[in-house]
Amino acid sequence: MSKITVKDGTEIYYKDWGTGQPLFFHHGWPLSGDDWDGQMMFFLKQGFRVIAHDRRGHGRSSQTADGHEMDTYAADVAELTKALDLKDAIHIGHSTGGGEVIRYVAKHGKGRVAKAVLISAVTPIMVQNENNPDGIPLAVFDEIREGTAFNRPQYFQDFTIPFYGYNREGAKISQGVRDNWWRQGMMGGVKAHYDCIKAFSETDFTEDLKSVDVPVLVMHGEDDQIVPFPLTGAKAVKLLKNGTLISYPGFPHGMPTTEAATINKDLLAFIRS
Repeated sequence: MSKITVKDGTEIYYKDWGTGQPLFFHHGWPLSGDDWDGQMMFFLKQGFRVIAHDRRGHGRSSQTADGHEMDTYAADVAELTKALDLKDAIHIGHSTGGGEVIRYVAKHGKGRVAKAVLISAVTPIMVQNENNPDGIPLAVFDEIREGTAFNRPQYFQDFTIPFYGYNREGAKISQGVRDNWWRQGMMGGVKAHYDCIKAFSETDFTEDLKSVDVPVLVMHGEDDQIVPFPLTGAKAVKLLKNGTLISYPGFPHGMPTTEAATINKDLLAFIRS
């Protein structure tokens, strides 16, 4: 197992396959680097070096009690990219991982990052507040916290339905995809998952988005029931200096899995552009 130990003693697990330009994949809540299987295999075959880590408290990384906020997540990535000596890298984040990407690129990416991609990302901010009046009420995230903390096995099973749009008419439900989501979620630590809800819902990435100079692709499903497109992707692209938006009618939050062929094709085009 490949792991590095970061400065507070936390072990961060990662996969690092292939050679060529490095693509670094950042997973969503409450998952692991395994959520990128469909992308890792595709881009490995295209001649890229592919890397995916398990965020602290998630997957095979240490189940720490602390550090479950975006600055620490980004600092962990910075230590890993330095240890692997990644240059000219493209950082690709899904959901919470999109927030991690833009915070990492803004604070630590100078001289190391070529491009970034935000897929179904939580940027710029999800929660409703005085600066974000059309955001999602805090009570919604409190419900996610309650389900995660005290009913995690069943709550995570149920969460897969809207995550993949399996509650939409005509959806082809894959029990294997649902089981794999649950498997990844249950590998992680409940405290990490609980604390990460605040990180993904209340962190304001506005200044990170404004400060990034590299090209950024924003990809978002218009039928995202977890991270609604009008509140996130549609706003994020307007804050970027060099942003491009692709929105997908009917695509769900988990579109890198359910719509992998389309997502991979558009990712490849952006990477090679």
